[in-house]
Amino acid sequence: MSAYRDKDPRIHGIQSKIRVVPNFPKPGIMFQDITTLLLDPKAFKDTVDLFVERYKGKNISVVAGIEARGFIFGTPIALEIGAKFVPLRKPNKLPGKVISEEYELEYGRDCLEMHLGAVEPGERALVVDDLIATGGTLCAAMKLLERVGAEVVECACVIELPDLKGRERLNGKPLYVLLESY
Repeated sequence: MSAYRDKDPRIHGIQSKIRVVPNFPKPGIMFQDITTLLLDPKAFKDTVDLFVERYKGKNISVVAGIEARGFIFGTPIALEIGAKFVPLRKPNKLPGKVISEEYELEYGRDCLEMHLGAVEPGERALVVDDLIATGGTLCAAMKLLERVGAEVVECACVIELPDLKGRERLNGKPLYVLLESY
């Protein structure tokens, strides 16, 4: 599912504000830079609004944002739909007791952590990030939430890199993206 395929007229403005940086953070990676999108208030608002329109009234109580760019989009979405925001962070960034999940990236390995007690069993969660590539980060986020008994309703990303087949790793969990980049 995607706003791109639904031909929402705001998508072109959003897509035109994303800069592609070749060979970053390492050779062969075409980095999708959303910082240029954030410099345009209309495009940034349109991005958030498209997600809010999709999730308002869906009884989502948790928006889990993946460090760090998932925080940028997840926080305003959570506020607008009346949900709490739960940051999923890199190791050793959260004080107190955490649970962890290791995963593979398209260019290495990493780990996500979440505070114990931040999410209660039975809560309905939305996972937000800026981009899905191989799907490893989203899978780790879903595992963290499901380990504490949350129901992951959907994953939401601004950008999908379909050639990397990350969607296929989500085990049938719905993924909503605003645009695709090849």
